[in-house]
Amino acid sequence: MTGRRVVIGVGNDLRRDDGFGPAVVERLRGDGVLSAAGVTLAVTDGEPSRLIDLWAGAEVAVVVDAVRSPADPAGHCYELGYDEVVGPVGAAASSHGVGLGSTIELAQALHRLPRLLVVLAAAGRDFGFGPGLSPEVAVAVAPVAARAAEVVT
Repeated sequence: MTGRRVVIGVGNDLRRDDGFGPAVVERLRGDGVLSAAGVTLAVTDGEPSRLIDLWAGAEVAVVVDAVRSPADPAGHCYELGYDEVVGPVGAAASSHGVGLGSTIELAQALHRLPRLLVVLAAAGRDFGFGPGLSPEVAVAVAPVAARAAEVVT
């Protein structure tokens, strides 16, 4: 695959399951394969301008995040495309103040979306203070990291 590729972990590793995105990026860094292939691996807190700056100009961007989903068990994984994230489900699912759907809509208005945007997420339950993912969410790190690698290679 040619063009700039980026995997962005969104979250805060001191807010329990909110650290899912950073944990996936850390696993990918540890593997070393994507870095050697020229894929940018980044972590952000989800603030819209920082997120947009990370994916602007990319051919492919994968955003990894934890979501609040009372309907699904902790650790349940999701793969969402553009239309699914900007719709009502994506807007309600974010664990951050400004939802990812709103950030994507802003990026579209500014002509700063990547050619392909994929969101990989896991349902979290514990967003309290402290390090460490709940066991159910920790189990999702490896398969989501593998899927992120597939998307960008």
